[in-house]
Amino acid sequence: MDSTNIEKAYARSREKYADIGVDTDKALSRLQSVSLSIHCWQGDDVGGFETAASDLAASGLQVTGSQPGKARNVQELRADLRQAFALIPGRHRLNLHAMYGEFGGKPVDRNEIESGHFRGWLEWAKQENLKLDFNATCFAHPKAASGFTLSSKDAGIRRFWIDHVRHCRKIAAYIGRELQASCLHNLWIPDGSKDIPVDRWTYRAHLAKSLDEIFETEYSPLQMKDALESKLFGIGSESFVVGSHEFYMGYAFTKGKLICLDLGHFHPTESVADKVSAILQFSDEILLHVSRGVRWDSDHVVLLNDEIRSLAEELVRGQALDRSHIALDYFDASMNRVGAWVLGARATLKGLLIALLEPSEKLLELDGEGRVLARLAALEELKAMPFGPVWDYFCHRNGVPPADLWLRDIAAYEEKVLSKR
Repeated sequence: MDSTNIEKAYARSREKYADIGVDTDKALSRLQSVSLSIHCWQGDDVGGFETAASDLAASGLQVTGSQPGKARNVQELRADLRQAFALIPGRHRLNLHAMYGEFGGKPVDRNEIESGHFRGWLEWAKQENLKLDFNATCFAHPKAASGFTLSSKDAGIRRFWIDHVRHCRKIAAYIGRELQASCLHNLWIPDGSKDIPVDRWTYRAHLAKSLDEIFETEYSPLQMKDALESKLFGIGSESFVVGSHEFYMGYAFTKGKLICLDLGHFHPTESVADKVSAILQFSDEILLHVSRGVRWDSDHVVLLNDEIRSLAEELVRGQALDRSHIALDYFDASMNRVGAWVLGARATLKGLLIALLEPSEKLLELDGEGRVLARLAALEELKAMPFGPVWDYFCHRNGVPPADLWLRDIAAYEEKVLSKR
């Protein structure tokens, strides 16, 4: 697909969109400003670089598949990320978990991590012109084996994890200062019960108290911002999750923290898109983890499905893109891991592009006049509009392969790099 054909196809699509009152150049300019936060843990199956082996399944996480070529060290992970970023149009961020520090082969427990363990990532981000986000790692650790961390009835366990998260917030603020861009620190814990508990109250009281202590230290929002991520249930917490949506929503609204909504962390019949306009009535910003739930599992590679399109539509129609932080969150070892990054990021950006190509003024007019049939017909006709050439042109303008041509680069990278691991 040469540049001339891409530009000709775009010109034809631009005319069709102009006929319905849409400026495609303006839509592409807006899309160019979107920065996704790409999750590092897809590259090595949520392994991290600590010396002790992790137990993901015991912490509510499970990575399936045995595709060869996963990153075994920080150098390989950075190389894989560099390849992925090269195939995703736009300028994006990297999302780090605390377990990915560079510990020099020495055992460093979670409550002892320091900013220096992430100096290498910081320097690499500067070289690659990337901004960073950060996450405490409250899973895959002996002190999480009981199924409870910040909500544990064991004061010593709670103290360990409180100290860990406090250190992580300090590291996030350090990253934000160094990169002169606010680092978003997200907190998810696996706390919950596999079977029916009797005492839900004490666990949630402990969690609230632990969070209060964690947030005693305040940082400038120019350095870091806090987000809290809920879940409906997980492996080992099928009957009770301490940090439910309602718990974190109440806490976040009263304490001035961001809520993180993961597309795979709710009941399959719930619409995360519908929650955005409700939450942003009371919160200045929101964090969105883009994932794909399949039945009960929440961490499949993102595709351009109805959920992605609905979420993108809500963000664009509500003029909420500037108030939203969009991050990827999935892990799949059944396919090329680098390709999974690229596929999910490009699908997310496609969803945003489709939403940006709506004739918003016309749709709002139909909505305001209560013309239900005309509104639905207009939305239906949009499905046939040629957004594909607009997407290809966006990729071309960003110097990345259009359509599915990026798969050739993934295949070459697999043959040259991944197959030799």
